[in-house]
Amino acid sequence: MRTSVVVLAAGLGTRMRSKRAKVLHRAGGLALVEHVIDAASAIAATTDTVCVTGHQAEDVEKLLAPRGIRFARQEKQLGTGHALASAGSRIEYKDGLLMVLYGDTPLLTASTLLRLRDVQAQSQAAATLITTTIDDPTGYGRVVLDSSSAVTEIVEHKDATPAKREIKVINSGIYCFKADLLWKYLPEVKPNNASGEFYLTDMAVILRNHGHRVEAMHVEDPRELLGINTKIELAEADRLLRQRKNEALMLSGVTIERPETVTIDAYVNVGGDTTIEPFVRLLGSTQVGEDCRVGAGAIIESSRLADRVQVAPYTLIADSVVEHEAQIGPFSRLRMQAYVGADARIGNFVELKKTKLGAGAKSQHLAYLGDSQIGARSNIGAGTITCNYDGAKKHETKIGEGTFIGSNSTLVAPVEIGDDAYIGAGSVITDAVPGDTLALGRERQINKPGWVSARRKKLSS
Repeated sequence: MRTSVVVLAAGLGTRMRSKRAKVLHRAGGLALVEHVIDAASAIAATTDTVCVTGHQAEDVEKLLAPRGIRFARQEKQLGTGHALASAGSRIEYKDGLLMVLYGDTPLLTASTLLRLRDVQAQSQAAATLITTTIDDPTGYGRVVLDSSSAVTEIVEHKDATPAKREIKVINSGIYCFKADLLWKYLPEVKPNNASGEFYLTDMAVILRNHGHRVEAMHVEDPRELLGINTKIELAEADRLLRQRKNEALMLSGVTIERPETVTIDAYVNVGGDTTIEPFVRLLGSTQVGEDCRVGAGAIIESSRLADRVQVAPYTLIADSVVEHEAQIGPFSRLRMQAYVGADARIGNFVELKKTKLGAGAKSQHLAYLGDSQIGARSNIGAGTITCNYDGAKKHETKIGEGTFIGSNSTLVAPVEIGDDAYIGAGSVITDAVPGDTLALGRERQINKPGWVSARRKKLSS
């Protein structure tokens, strides 16, 4: 049965105490609403998914537009019933099933949504509501069930009688409707006298009054239905999402030492038999191959590591590629499309920026290599700098294969050094160096005996 999805994401979220719309806050490496859209993709095509936006609508839509979903604007936030009605014109298919989700429930899983869809599709009910049980339901709407476990009404906490406040079954707000009945009876939702808002919870009574049944689907773990309203809840959601991610990776064959200290974003992939040491952060779209080791405190963002890569502790890698069997760190930095070839070596306090280091090449200590092309098997000595910026433009340095750059060399770009060339230590190179050539860019040493004592005598007088 074809399923449409409406994700309600129009609210600001005043309890977040933030200028940013609530659904744009991040947990587990994604905005809250992104988690919901990802879960919804298991049950509905992108063209059948509508996100209702309001506060900071342009920002929310810009974030989600690449996913191909549709959008509807709720210009005035007049409640959940009004928000759903705002999406009506954007829903192409008015039959089948329609699921209503919320953009601030990042822990909701695709498996739960698949179960909800199947329960509703196999029943004669007009709608199915997800419920759960919590020990302290203060503040939540209570779900009143009859003897056959059908929903008779949903009562907000502030409107509940003392007896109904004792009910621990709460409303998640997540529904799956028979779409034709929803659209038929949704206009009967009237504004609440106190708030002036249209509450979607009224649909339970409306459908029942028309002779239709509303069923409840119970979810055992209430954390999955956690709606984020405060920064405290945001932190808890982040913790739970990252715990899920770490556990999934460990079950797939990844070793994570002290997983409670490791931060791995939702879209990160890690190959089997890779070891991740404590306090590592794998962020963005990072891909790590098999049989790698990522050292303690390393931060890798939106980068690709091939198989058998060794990343030593406290290394930073961003937007870069490291090929198989390369070794990086400790205390190295790769950024802005840096590329490290197979079996290459990057050592302590070496920075690569927009630089390609060929297979088997080495830069083991204290170097800055920016805007450079460095050939295979070349050796870059300690203290080498590529001077890539002239105050107005960036320029490129090209170093051939098998070239040796002596320690403390300064390569002033644009400059090209040929294959198998040698650069003497301490040289300043401003002109091209042909292959198979030794280049010395320094003055001849001069020794002046007695100069120090003469200077001291002059100063003392």
